Amino acid sequence: MLTCTWAPTGFAGPRLAASDARRRAAVPSGAALDERATGYVRRLEELGISHLLVAQRWWGSGVEIEGSTLDCLAMTAWFAARTERIQLVTAVHPGFFMPAPVAKWGATLDRLTEGRWSINVTSGWHLAEFDMYGVTQPGHDERYQRSIEFIEVLRGAWEHEELTYEGRWYRVEGLRLEPRPTGPLVVYQGGQSDAAVAMAAVHSDWMFLNGGPVDRQAELIERVRAAAARAGRQVRFAVYARPLCRSSDAEAWAEVRSQLADVDPDLAERRRRRTSGAEGMWAPNQDELAVLDTNEGYATRLIGSPDTIVTRIGELQAIGVDMLHLHLGDELFRTAVLPSVTAT
Repeated sequence: MLTCTWAPTGFAGPRLAASDARRRAAVPSGAALDERATGYVRRLEELGISHLLVAQRWWGSGVEIEGSTLDCLAMTAWFAARTERIQLVTAVHPGFFMPAPVAKWGATLDRLTEGRWSINVTSGWHLAEFDMYGVTQPGHDERYQRSIEFIEVLRGAWEHEELTYEGRWYRVEGLRLEPRPTGPLVVYQGGQSDAAVAMAAVHSDWMFLNGGPVDRQAELIERVRAAAARAGRQVRFAVYARPLCRSSDAEAWAEVRSQLADVDPDLAERRRRRTSGAEGMWAPNQDELAVLDTNEGYATRLIGSPDTIVTRIGELQAIGVDMLHLHLGDELFRTAVLPSVTAT
């Protein structure tokens, strides 16, 4: 199974705090940043991780929502120069970027890495970021329409020697990418609303799914598969998970219950308000484990002994999950489970 993890561009971590007293993590710079970031991604290659997601959080408190990150474009180029095998997936927000310059930038990364670059087109849900950066903030479904146009310009520029495009959000005339990219463009996206499903079915190659139990993931995957089949296409799926691996299931679940008891309900409510720009994700009372981290990773339930977690991964494979998007902070998972995942 393919594996993915977050790039080291954020320093607050995805676990929700028990209270808002947590201090913001110090962000290194210069040689210290180079040593920390470069050392980490090289260890990922040694672990056999296949993909690195370079996320972009334009602003975040690091308490009720994940913290701000270093810039996605700068850091992708940095990682490209310091890795040899790992696939680099850059999260790009339409509205914050124009598609034609991104197509040019991506074509350069494609050549530098010999095909190791792809894009995660992120329609955006953290609405405070839009106002903060002076970006037009359309409604939920309109944001996906803007993303569709963004992808159409990207693919058009990569697939055609010259592109002229006229849309509601973007236009280009006689666009030519020189030098040309060497390979096809692979497009990822997130979301699980109706608008997200419609976009994936026609325009994307992969969907990143937030964490959740197997039955909920299976239902969403079937929705996307059916829509893609009507368009004569196929979509692949990556599911986010935050493993908690212990010597026994009882020990693992005791730790989970302890974490649940520590969650500050006021903090959880503030988080729900922060994520109100999304649809279909982080729904109130959707899953009790969803409150423990910022992308519902515990809700995937890679929780328990190594054997239990391996069984759960098999269940995810059986419903059509092709990639695990993992938080890799659990040492026993890395040593006792991950080798068997990356070997398949």
